[in-house]
Amino acid sequence: TAYGFQELAGKNDVTATGTGTPVVPAGKKGDVAAIAAAVSPSVVEINATLDNGSSTGSGVIISSNGEIVTNNHVIAGAQSVKVRTSDGHSYTADVVGTDSSKDLALIKLQGASGLRAATLGDSSGVQVGDSVVAIGSPEGLTGTVTSGIVSALDRDVTVPTDESQAQGQGGDGSWPFQFGGRNFNGDTGSSTTTYKAIQTDASLNPGNSGGALIDAAGNIIGINAAMYSSSQQASSSSDAGSIGLGFAIPVNTVKSDLAKLRSGGRN
Repeated sequence: TAYGFQELAGKNDVTATGTGTPVVPAGKKGDVAAIAAAVSPSVVEINATLDNGSSTGSGVIISSNGEIVTNNHVIAGAQSVKVRTSDGHSYTADVVGTDSSKDLALIKLQGASGLRAATLGDSSGVQVGDSVVAIGSPEGLTGTVTSGIVSALDRDVTVPTDESQAQGQGGDGSWPFQFGGRNFNGDTGSSTTTYKAIQTDASLNPGNSGGALIDAAGNIIGINAAMYSSSQQASSSSDAGSIGLGFAIPVNTVKSDLAKLRSGGRN
């Protein structure tokens, strides 16, 4: 069988040293509805205007004044970035910092305040079999919630670091990936980076990129970044469905990169 990759194309500030304090009540731990209610306000839809089209993805609010973590490939090459929050408000966002080597980016909303920031957990404690919830905007469907388990840890995912490689794919979610020495969704180019990812069977589809992977207590444990689908399904974004192989960047990778992103680092 042939397969293809899809890259998931009040004051409550969180810090880079989040301790994983439960976000949902102890009696509701693992309750998908409770987790969704607590975290959905902290997940946004991102629309980036590119030279050759547009890109749609997701992001996670990490400060009440509008700092948002997403994937670098969601905003790579963007001429402008618009963000819609869960309550329907729209904002213009500025790109603060990017790190293509980790496929991470930090953007900041203009004129935002009082947003609900997510709580960053501790991905070092994640175990295979743990229950997880994913929230994002697949196909532009803002606030979509799916659930599953952690299927594996430390999976190698390779992506291009040259933004033109991602931008050249257009906005259909089909950013190029490399897996097992093979390219999917086009050529990753000569400049690539490989990161360790959390594998999950929670349904991820194009547009989930940059969204939240959440533990049973409501803490962010990863930033969703990629999905694996059959090449037949991947012929177009509308046909590219999840088959239970999704990948997320561990939140500890995000936390270790925040200072660099906040300082305006670009690479």
